[in-house]
Amino acid sequence: MTQRPIILGIVGDSAAGKTTLTKGIAQVLGEENVTVICTDDYHRYDRTQRAELGITALHPDCNHLDIMQQHLSLLRTGQPILKPVYSHKTGTFEAPKYIKPSQFLIVEGLLGYSTRGVRDCYDVKVYLAPPEPLRTQWKVKRDTQKRGYSAEQVLAELQKREPDSDQYIRPQRSWADIVVSFYPPDDQLQEMNGHLNVRLVLRPTIPHPDLSQVITPSNPNPPPAIRLGLERDMGKPVDVLEIDGHATNEQVRELEKFICSEAPHLLNVCNREMNPEIGRVAGTTGEIIQSYPLALTQLLIVYHMLKATTH
Repeated sequence: MTQRPIILGIVGDSAAGKTTLTKGIAQVLGEENVTVICTDDYHRYDRTQRAELGITALHPDCNHLDIMQQHLSLLRTGQPILKPVYSHKTGTFEAPKYIKPSQFLIVEGLLGYSTRGVRDCYDVKVYLAPPEPLRTQWKVKRDTQKRGYSAEQVLAELQKREPDSDQYIRPQRSWADIVVSFYPPDDQLQEMNGHLNVRLVLRPTIPHPDLSQVITPSNPNPPPAIRLGLERDMGKPVDVLEIDGHATNEQVRELEKFICSEAPHLLNVCNREMNPEIGRVAGTTGEIIQSYPLALTQLLIVYHMLKATTH
């Protein structure tokens, strides 16, 4: 086992689902084994200053990327840091926190892959790319319920941020080992949470398990709930795994068992019977839903994190 922390990056635009995915992975690995860092803490300006300067939090100049890179390099070697703390609730900075890295480190935020030095710190890089209408719906819901904004304010802010999203956030997709896109079936936005499908672009930058052993490529009508195909992404060949939200327990079980059996030390953590938190997500009315697409996404990411401990 390696002595340094294994570092997972989760990058995506605001309200792309980063925190939901992060929480689930931390629960699977055991929260006592995981340190979570949000790169929003490295904002250079508070909310009032950003408004005065006319700059968005998505712009590199609005963030201390050099300090973030320095801190991740220190954490990667097992050293502690004194991390800044930004409060989304108040839009201001709080007292810094002393952070000592655990066995696993999850770094989630907007600009996590923005420099070469930062990218070199990660063992596994994930990018979240939901369809924009769905992300808009998520952002309105989150910012009105948890951050005190009106829906009109959220939509105006999204419009203001769009140029920076296009220039600085979305291009980071090219650095990811896995691109995760949760999307509603038939583009029906009301089909939320546990009913979402997922599309996973698996780039050959890290060694993925050979899923073709349990998923046979085929083109029946209707298509199966779990599909594996070879496509091109940004001009390069990739494997694409798709899992529908209506997939049944029986359909996902074989794939789940295969991922868990690929390495003996995975069996204790990546099994829903042993860890019922896998794939749990809050429904539209607050009820807890079991999402098989989310569960398999979490398992695949955990697989890569645990595999990295043996490299």
